[in-house]
Amino acid sequence: MIRVEGLCKTFRVAKRSPGMRAAVSSLIRPRFSSIEALKDISFSIAKGEIVGYIGPNGAGKSTTIKVMSGILVPDSGTCSINGRVPWKDRIAHVRDIGVVFGQRSQLWWDVPVEDSLQLLRDIYRVGKDRYRAMLGLLSDMLDLGPFLGIPVRQLSLGQRMRCEIAASLLHEPSLLFLDEPTIGLDAPSKLAVRKFIKEINREKSVTVILTTHDMQDIEALARRIIMIGKGRILYDGGIDSMRAEYGRERIVTVDFASGALPPSIPLPQGATLLESGPGRARWRLDTGRTSASSFVSAISDAAEVADIAVEFAPVEEIVARLYEGYRV
Repeated sequence: MIRVEGLCKTFRVAKRSPGMRAAVSSLIRPRFSSIEALKDISFSIAKGEIVGYIGPNGAGKSTTIKVMSGILVPDSGTCSINGRVPWKDRIAHVRDIGVVFGQRSQLWWDVPVEDSLQLLRDIYRVGKDRYRAMLGLLSDMLDLGPFLGIPVRQLSLGQRMRCEIAASLLHEPSLLFLDEPTIGLDAPSKLAVRKFIKEINREKSVTVILTTHDMQDIEALARRIIMIGKGRILYDGGIDSMRAEYGRERIVTVDFASGALPPSIPLPQGATLLESGPGRARWRLDTGRTSASSFVSAISDAAEVADIAVEFAPVEEIVARLYEGYRV
């Protein structure tokens, strides 16, 4: 469905020093620098996949999405989506994609939500019967009914984001770009949005490319991660594979039967105490130096244990270490 090969994109950026003199000088003799936003980006995505496209600020995520949306033309490389080149077949291409930007709106601020949806229906030339069927489906899945008649400006952030997602799917696209779809949302709203994305992916086979800094969204929705940094692909694979390759650490939580932390516990190498309290302690364990089973055995020999939980280190910690390792 999506094939990207060798994408490169460089931006020419004006530079000047602060101050009035520098401002005048820049008008007479402007200076420019080049920023390589994309450097030989290649990947492919199959129909129906949910892919997390992640990276630090300035890594090239938005540039990639803009190229794939047909907004930007790359300096070199190719991109084919459903057999089309986005920037060459833009009108046909945009009929088949949906885009949600967490900090931008495609709804009209002063009119009721349903008026905005009807205008989008006309823009995308969606038939009335198809529109009613899709609006009914989206209303049921996203619980839009109570606020379809309310002006967008009067909606909460969570309500507006649900309407934004509905607006992006009204014309039944096969590909959905989600850029920070849960930014600023409370826990119930985040769960509702995640649940909907899973359902629409399962029922309609919508391919989803999710760009976010919230790794909980990635863990909840995506099985595959493409990580970009300084314009290059750093990692492309599953979350479990990332954990196995880069996440040697485990978090071990121990509840002691006595209700109190033993005065001294001989710990094997690679164990670091994170926190301790009445009857409970948490350690970070480097399994490259000591296995989890050896650590659990050492704890059990030293004290009477009521319960032990061994967890992977949070994905955001693994990702942060990868960023640091690649110096991005």
